[in-house]
Amino acid sequence: QVQLVESGGGLVPGGGSLRLSCAASGRTFSSYAMGWFRQAPGKDREFVAAISWNGGNTYYADSVKGRFTISRDNAKNTVYLQMNSLKPEDTAVYFCAADHAWGNTVYTRPGEYEYWGQGTQVTVSS
Repeated sequence: QVQLVESGGGLVPGGGSLRLSCAASGRTFSSYAMGWFRQAPGKDREFVAAISWNGGNTYYADSVKGRFTISRDNAKNTVYLQMNSLKPEDTAVYFCAADHAWGNTVYTRPGEYEYWGQGTQVTVSS
């Protein structure tokens, strides 16, 4: 099992940056593919970024490509989401997710992930 705890959210002006962290418990963190999703009020949870277990493969939603970067440090059991050039439409609760996977597998749909964090609020002012 994996427990996930996100941090790093907050209020930032448009054009600013934030780095989210997701700390995972459990000894097998390195065997999990990880993802970031977000959910704005009244909207469905949407995919943001994903990374394979070894960091060798990443995938991004078109809306964040070129602005956000996902990375992981398996020695620290942590996955990160560096968010630059933030826009008001990036405002949402951001969740990290994990599921067991090997190779270059990444998952982009919420139903493909078994484990979820509690979320962290990101608010971008205009």
